[in-house]
Amino acid sequence: MLYVDGKWVEADELAVHPEDRGYNFGDGIYEVVRIYKGKMYQWDAHLTRLFRSAREIKLDLPWTAAELTDIAQQLIAKNNLTTDDDATLYLQVTRGVAPRLHDIPSGIRPVIMGFVRRKERPLADMKKGLTAKLVEDIRWLRCDIKTLNLLGAVLVKQYAKDAGAQESILHRNGIITECSASNLFAVKDNALYTHPADHLILHGITRQTVIDLAKANGIPVHEEAFDIQFLKQADELFLSSTTAEVMPIVAVDGQPVGSGQVGPMVQKLQQLFEQHIYSEVLV
Repeated sequence: MLYVDGKWVEADELAVHPEDRGYNFGDGIYEVVRIYKGKMYQWDAHLTRLFRSAREIKLDLPWTAAELTDIAQQLIAKNNLTTDDDATLYLQVTRGVAPRLHDIPSGIRPVIMGFVRRKERPLADMKKGLTAKLVEDIRWLRCDIKTLNLLGAVLVKQYAKDAGAQESILHRNGIITECSASNLFAVKDNALYTHPADHLILHGITRQTVIDLAKANGIPVHEEAFDIQFLKQADELFLSSTTAEVMPIVAVDGQPVGSGQVGPMVQKLQQLFEQHIYSEVLV
């Protein structure tokens, strides 16, 4: 069961207006929220980011935070999620329907859509790690806004896949930014390094949780840019995202990261993150 523009519909009933600006221009925003044991995880942070993204693209949301929360909760209920279910909730807002002109139109109503999909935690990958390839960051310069403009992310992920890797690690003129759909951390001498949260990366909610957990447990965190050479000398690498959680990267461009195995820092952060999940949802 999906929520589309104020109506509850089945997937086979869907139709997109040919002049919806999300369809024509990617003119819209979205959030993916993790559901653990039938409960939304970090919903307030996702909601805050949704409103920020809307402001950044000059999109006036006609719904209050309470109304969006009610929609999300109804999505969970109407899709019959139980306290045994892990899932994701996708919420998308386009600017609406208007003649296909590049100017931002006035007086049109945004279109909201949401759905829920059951999704297990990626525990197997978290234990063995992923392989990655260095790829030039070809995306636009407002990666901090969570918009529907994702073709750049799609392409860099495919470049990695075509090269036999599972993920891409992006760089701009040799400076590491993030991955195709996640933030990146390097571990060196028992400290974490990650690109600062500016316009070149998404301000990841899981990224911030990892930073907070690390600091609370005495692990130094440096939010500063680093280059490819530093990346290749890292003791450990991992990415973070809503669906991937704390995901180790064990090889880059065919070369092992550190020992080539999931390292002790990643394992510790995975444990801390799991504890945080269940402290949030099992209340």
